[in-house]
Amino acid sequence: MAKTPELEAAYRATTYRVFLPEGQFELRIDQPSPQLADWLAAARVPAFAVITAFNPGGRRLSDDDNLGRQSALECDLLEGNYEPYSAENRPDDPAAPVEESCFVPDITREDALALADDYEQNAILWGGADGIPRLAWTEDLE
Repeated sequence: MAKTPELEAAYRATTYRVFLPEGQFELRIDQPSPQLADWLAAARVPAFAVITAFNPGGRRLSDDDNLGRQSALECDLLEGNYEPYSAENRPDDPAAPVEESCFVPDITREDALALADDYEQNAILWGGADGIPRLAWTEDLE
């Protein structure tokens, strides 16, 4: 699915909840998270991404299919020497499905987008040490 104003609005109308050992952080696109910035500084992590394998290209799959895809993503991350943490994408619309995702510290934007593209995702959240999550589209992958 191509980037559209409606799709971007859906991503922006979502809370990205991250579960770290130090606590739970709720992220919104382009909104600073001082708690995340503090965690990144303490962990000496220069960048992060939030990636899911759920509902590729915006197509709703069965729970079993989504869970299988998410498990494969987590294995790919571990095999790539990343340390993913649990996360979930919670749309503001209560009728929209909550998606499991991974918070991935210390990953480059390009690597995160390439992995998301492998799982047919439209976009990811990516940010630097400032802790501000930004929307990055897989179609912009060079």
